[in-house]
Amino acid sequence: MPFAGTSLGAACVLFMKRDLRPGLHRALTGFAAGVMVAASIWSLLVPAMEQSEAMGVFSFLPAVAGFWLGVLFLLLLDHVVPHLHQGSSQAEGPKTALARTTMLVLAVTIHNIPEGMAVGAVFAGYQTQNAAISLSGALALSLGIAIQNFPEGAIISMPLRSEGVSKRLALQYGVLSGIVEPIAALVTILASGFLLPLLPYLLSFAAGAMVYVVVEELIPEMSQGKHSNIGVLAFSAGFTLMMALDVALG
Repeated sequence: MPFAGTSLGAACVLFMKRDLRPGLHRALTGFAAGVMVAASIWSLLVPAMEQSEAMGVFSFLPAVAGFWLGVLFLLLLDHVVPHLHQGSSQAEGPKTALARTTMLVLAVTIHNIPEGMAVGAVFAGYQTQNAAISLSGALALSLGIAIQNFPEGAIISMPLRSEGVSKRLALQYGVLSGIVEPIAALVTILASGFLLPLLPYLLSFAAGAMVYVVVEELIPEMSQGKHSNIGVLAFSAGFTLMMALDVALG
């Protein structure tokens, strides 16, 4: 579902004649950030602590440890993978001869990894028959990420047009940026089969990785330029939508 959301969003490049306006770009980025933060809390961190209830007052420890491992994992990716964020003229990571368009796609690909891990971790939790995670809750997370991936797909494919990339190639780049999500989900599910006692750590690991992406990339993007309150309002809309989906369906 999340991969389909990214692909459908990327397909907007085939029908839209103009690049994304800055205000719309900020709104879409803010919406995606809001969904990711709400998903990190209700779909990942809360179930992680519920699964550690046997630890009593220390039930927060697996969530804290996993959260920080997720943050440090994304920090490591930021340093070892060359990438370029939208609106930035300076690439991050090691020096490379990669094309600017390739580094733009890599930046989106990096933050799609924790989204795939989040879906994989929640479905792994459901497979354990743990009461803290229901099938409807796992589907709610998948649906929420798919919804926020639609604007993300457009955010990566549309700006590539302004870089001189053809519509067809921009679509392909957008789709490729999202293919890491089902791969990351599958790897997480397979790993949980061997690391079942560590499931709370896997859930909170995905949460930490997603929050890192939001704070390091999405919030700065949604606050650029004038009228940055557009991004804040869109963030709030995404946050409340994901919260409602998780509580209503979970």
